[in-house]
Amino acid sequence: MRALVKHHAGFGAELREVPIPVPGPDEVLIKVRATTICGTDVHIYRWDDWASARVKPPMVFGHEFSGEVVEVGAGVKHLSVGDHVSAETHIVCGHCPQCRRGEAHVCANTEIIGVHRTGCFAEYAVMPADNLWKNKKELPPEVASAMEPMGNAVHTALSGPIAGKSVAVIGCGPIGVMAVAVAKAAGASRVIALDLNEYRLDLARKMGADVQIHSGKQDPVRETEKWTEGRGVDVVLEMSGNATAIRQGFSMLTAGGRISMLGLPTGPVELDVSNEIVMKGIQVHGIVGRRMYETWQQTAAFLESGQVDLEPMITHRFSLEEFEKGFEQMMSGHSGKVVLYP
Repeated sequence: MRALVKHHAGFGAELREVPIPVPGPDEVLIKVRATTICGTDVHIYRWDDWASARVKPPMVFGHEFSGEVVEVGAGVKHLSVGDHVSAETHIVCGHCPQCRRGEAHVCANTEIIGVHRTGCFAEYAVMPADNLWKNKKELPPEVASAMEPMGNAVHTALSGPIAGKSVAVIGCGPIGVMAVAVAKAAGASRVIALDLNEYRLDLARKMGADVQIHSGKQDPVRETEKWTEGRGVDVVLEMSGNATAIRQGFSMLTAGGRISMLGLPTGPVELDVSNEIVMKGIQVHGIVGRRMYETWQQTAAFLESGQVDLEPMITHRFSLEEFEKGFEQMMSGHSGKVVLYP
């Protein structure tokens, strides 16, 4: 089969012919119908410090995909050939304290496909059956592929009450703009999107943001105060990982509010803990992946009900052979979700 391989410790990747994987007793072979490029994949493609510390070339990478089941292992009972599926890409142990208390999303032994083990930028992929989410067949394959990152947005937005509250989404990459749509669908009274990128702010508008603030041209804290009668926002969804943006997020949050943080800073971030956290009595939530499988149920419900439409943020489509164009588009900053079709 054709597969996109991180072939060496350096920039780029290579399309190669590799063997079709064989599923084990509790695994499923999937014909990949669509894959979507994630920021993690860009790290691997560029080969930055994050990637070099985790990935061991040569390896098929990619971790967001959807497809059709073409073979099931002998021990698989809940899936059949012909089922359409998406994948929970965090493979967990099931026996650590976190898994045993129902918090597998923070499993101590998590492995991620396309990072620690073979990924999905290929014509076929093998996954543990327990990691697959069965979709309705009418769900477009690129939307089904984007359910994994949308799950991050759902987990971040719904980690606390949101109905009737003002919400600031800081960082309007693909997950950020999906968080905008989720917050609106969950009943937020006003969603304010903040970014430095005009293209992405426009995507946020298309996905339902009531207000768009360019953080490089406007003061984010003062602008959010204008839209909240000086009180500050009730909820901040921090998706950027930018140190300055994080500090602004804490400053714009109202006393007693909630900040949920998905973005990953590249280093330590200095905060005024006394004034911005303790004396304001706020809640700070760190968000990892998706709750298994509560978040998947919520994500599927948003899509199947039509409350969230991902089409506006799926902006570019390429064949797997055109992977270089796809990665160039992602790295340009002028894209939403980029799809590769094997």
